[in-house]
Amino acid sequence: MSTDAAASPADSTTGGLIDRHVAFVGALRTAGLPVSLAESLDATQAMVAIDLRQREQLRAAYAAAVVKRAPHRATFDRLFDLWWPPALGDGEPAYDDEGDAEQPADVDPADLDAMRQMMRDALRDVLLSGDDEAIRRLARQAVSGLGRADTQPGRQSWFTYRVLRALSPETLMASLLESVLAGEERGGLAEKVARQMLTERIRRFEEAVEAEVRRRLAEDRGVENISKTAVKPLIEQVDFLRASRDEIAELRRRVYPLARRLATRLTAKRRLGRSGRLDVRRTVRASLSSGGVPLTTIHKPHKPHKPELVVLCDVSGSVASFAHFTVLLAFALREQFAKVRVFAFVDTCDEVTTFFDHGDDVVDALARMSREADVVWFDGHSDYGHSFEVFAQKWSDAVTPKTSLLILGDARNNYRAQSVPALRSVVRHARHAFWLNPEPKQYWGSGDSAAKAYGDVIPMIECRNAAQLQEFVEALLPV
Repeated sequence: MSTDAAASPADSTTGGLIDRHVAFVGALRTAGLPVSLAESLDATQAMVAIDLRQREQLRAAYAAAVVKRAPHRATFDRLFDLWWPPALGDGEPAYDDEGDAEQPADVDPADLDAMRQMMRDALRDVLLSGDDEAIRRLARQAVSGLGRADTQPGRQSWFTYRVLRALSPETLMASLLESVLAGEERGGLAEKVARQMLTERIRRFEEAVEAEVRRRLAEDRGVENISKTAVKPLIEQVDFLRASRDEIAELRRRVYPLARRLATRLTAKRRLGRSGRLDVRRTVRASLSSGGVPLTTIHKPHKPHKPELVVLCDVSGSVASFAHFTVLLAFALREQFAKVRVFAFVDTCDEVTTFFDHGDDVVDALARMSREADVVWFDGHSDYGHSFEVFAQKWSDAVTPKTSLLILGDARNNYRAQSVPALRSVVRHARHAFWLNPEPKQYWGSGDSAAKAYGDVIPMIECRNAAQLQEFVEALLPV
């Protein structure tokens, strides 16, 4: 089969093609892409208009039908490569264009070093040429020759690191630069441009090796099994408590675009909200023209409510990333509130609103809050009960009938006093009160978790990722 065609032995019949399509759409949905039934049907209709032997046409048709957001494209491409692979087995054709046999020679284990050097020379050539098809072809050959390892008796597996360690493409940079520059002066703009170009080609080769390893693993172990582990969750589905530093940074970069979308929706909801209360006097007066029958009801002008927001957040180490991200979003949305006040706590409480005044960078303000806020009273371990008591005593006027109260934390109280009455007194004065908990709901009440006790006082909502947070914020402000 041509390497341009999507290879799959199950797809030799129409029924096999439909089964593969259904399974692929299911994998996309499992990965978090919102693919509707109508979009799935659109993809099948697109197949009629393209040449199925041209794999990139199939990729483009699927992407046009089911990918709605640019950040989802990387996940789509990775799953597409698994479900519609470019080749089977070693991926090498049995004959070349002239009909001559093109079988790779068997390599004796003793000649492994010679094969490695041969492939390094080939890698140098393809990096200089920049031919994408040649890079993918070499990646297949390298995985076939260097990436295989026997993990168990009678069972083999494939590893990216074995190939990249053997070929060490980054160590070719000096030789590549010498060839590209060809006597030009070093250290100038030309070298910088050449280095960037070569770094990008090396990255493409590494990605081709990773894709080839995933393809071989999918052939050996089943594409369904590999697709569950080979695809990173979408950034909006990454758990706050398990996010890496890079993922937290990406979430922070997405805060303001998310806030702008939410602010636009909230403003539209207020503008299009229902009318105000019934104006009885004007309705009765209008009914005189119809013999006293109120055919037309007249309402008072609707005055959209712009609530205040009080955020009370646990900033202890276990949930700090969640609290920081949510406070970041709250301040990005502060124009939608009449007032925003933030209180932080570990085992005691302190107001930190001033750290966010004067238009300071919110990320810097969060870091400053962690250093300077008076949130440790005894030993620096979470004490929700004492924090609620301090908040109720010192800032009893912070929560009013105009206030939406938002509590952020995992409710793990280290087996200390819960002080439920103090929390109840605060919640009772609020217009709305919600508790966002970044732990999975099945863990609430286990160990030192006081989530069930606090959940009897205030609605507790699971909020493990940005997608759940967005859903909550969209419903937070009443029209």
